[in-house]
Amino acid sequence: MSDKHLSTQFDSELNAVSSRVMELGGLVESQIRQAIYALSQFSGEAADQVTETENRVNAMEIEIDRELSSIIARRQPTARDLRLLIAISKTTANLERVGDEATKIARMVKSIIESGSARALPASELRVAADLASGLLRKALDAFARLDTATAVSILKEDDLIDKEFDGFVRKLITYMMEDPRTISASLDLLFLAKAIERIGDHAKNIAEFIIYIVKGADVRHTSMEEIESAVQ
Repeated sequence: MSDKHLSTQFDSELNAVSSRVMELGGLVESQIRQAIYALSQFSGEAADQVTETENRVNAMEIEIDRELSSIIARRQPTARDLRLLIAISKTTANLERVGDEATKIARMVKSIIESGSARALPASELRVAADLASGLLRKALDAFARLDTATAVSILKEDDLIDKEFDGFVRKLITYMMEDPRTISASLDLLFLAKAIERIGDHAKNIAEFIIYIVKGADVRHTSMEEIESAVQ
């Protein structure tokens, strides 16, 4: 975070908590990578690694939240500093939820492996959407570190690609279920996975919105793209 404050100690505290958020982001990214690998390879070992990381992610989210509460209580920040701390808190919560989605994917992969019922369905096609979602989160974290509003706007646009992938996948699954009712159970498992991937993209989008909130003080949720682009100019 580039802005300097009158209090050097406050600067240090902001930098420290921001670094913790990036550390949490890296941990969550590793969860997603393992979850994608588990899905593409039907790897129970990779799925186990995702679930084992969940406790670390949850613990870090709690620690960061406590640190933020302490800073706000002691420093009583105003204006942009307060927006920054609020956005960090919300970003941390969204990263924890991304970890939850990765864990959901891992647990469903384990269920699919045990049943052996989904290998004939287009599970591999989920890799495209998963890679898009993972890349979007990485881009959002990088933009957050630099408070880059231009990249934040591009993330909001790219989230539409993940939504389109999800819609297309759902249509394919419906076709499979109509043609062969025996695939309904396995198709519903894959639908659950697809929804978890879509939610990861949604959380990356949320982080992008927080960046605009920090820099411009504008809440761009439920706002048209034209209005968002106007707000960041």
